[in-house]
Amino acid sequence: MFDDHPGKLFLRPVGLHLAALGLLAAMACGPSGEASPDGGTSAEPSLSSQAAVALVERFQAELDAAWAQAQDTDENFPGATAAFILPDGSVFGFATGESDMDDDIPMTTDLLMGSGSIGKTYVAAVALQLAMNGRLDLDAPVSTWLGDEEWFSRVPNHADLTVRNLLNHTAGMIQPYFEDPDFASRLSEVFSDPNTYMTPEEFIAASVLDAEPLFPAGEGYHYSDVHYTLAGLAIEEATGREYYDLLDEFFLDPFGFDLTLPADRRDLPGLAQGYAHASSRLFDTPLEIVADGQMVVHPLQEWTGGGLVNNPQALVRWAKLLYEGDAIVGDDELPELFEIGFPTDSTKPHLGYGLGVFVAEGEHGMTYGHGGFFPGYNSLVTYYPDHGVAVAIQINSDDSRMGDHLPKLANLVIGALMSAG
Repeated sequence: MFDDHPGKLFLRPVGLHLAALGLLAAMACGPSGEASPDGGTSAEPSLSSQAAVALVERFQAELDAAWAQAQDTDENFPGATAAFILPDGSVFGFATGESDMDDDIPMTTDLLMGSGSIGKTYVAAVALQLAMNGRLDLDAPVSTWLGDEEWFSRVPNHADLTVRNLLNHTAGMIQPYFEDPDFASRLSEVFSDPNTYMTPEEFIAASVLDAEPLFPAGEGYHYSDVHYTLAGLAIEEATGREYYDLLDEFFLDPFGFDLTLPADRRDLPGLAQGYAHASSRLFDTPLEIVADGQMVVHPLQEWTGGGLVNNPQALVRWAKLLYEGDAIVGDDELPELFEIGFPTDSTKPHLGYGLGVFVAEGEHGMTYGHGGFFPGYNSLVTYYPDHGVAVAIQINSDDSRMGDHLPKLANLVIGALMSAG
């Protein structure tokens, strides 16, 4: 859905048991051990057994400390799951805090949360795979597939839009969730009935039809869920198949992503309770997002703007597969994936937004990744190509500061690898 842009607290961080530490270390050093329930494996260890145990302990301590410190601030941080993946593919999952504050239920490593706009990375990957298969031309006019729709001629820049413009956010449309108070009011009405959501066409009609474009197609950058909703419709029209079926066929099934689920219904299994501090202010949602095992807002509202529930162990595997070029079958997908549609800084044209990926740089070199906001949840995943490492965190509040926490966790992982040579 959206990009990452009170109550009783039970002060009990949840750490890994000592037995689990030993198990994780053994998995990290085994010839083909599975280090996570979502399929991460280790062929040639990145770290020795002793170094792996030490890293796991430090990572858990940092996650617990972030949780504990947040309880003394205005950050809403009920609990979190986190994970990292090493260059050899070993995956380690962690948890802290609580999954449900009312019932004092600890967070556990296998719980799922809405991952919001991180779902755009999967949409872009599906589009690239279709392009590699010759079934979708990213540079063809979107009107090729949607031009017969009555409403399409009322879309900003409709005559000049390409699928690539949609995927790299150079299509010139607003982000209605945060930039249009009238739309936010309408969404509040929709969310008042848990079984109601806007169809993709209704979402487009309520947000951008007949609006003036922010700039000509391809001549600027502005992030918008509308772009990815249009891309989803084009994908389905081009293939005659549903987006979620393509996602399952291309990625979720063949790579065994058991902790990644299409958010296509309210009764999704394994959810941590989500606390919608921001969404309750913006869209008048209930504070608690899960009731009687079901979401109280319909997740199909976001569809290809996000559209998944996820777990950090799955997210780090996905990031490594995608950004190392092992997910998409084809020879030229990586340059296209990272090609910036319109640089956000003219002095650094290699930085900005590619196809479903933020491209940035920091103290550990280039980074590829995405954040996500869904009512009740914040998510962030970052891949560090110079080190072959990905780190992810999910917090069961949509008003957290995950962007402050993830770099500290990544520093530990990269520091351990550098110390190990």
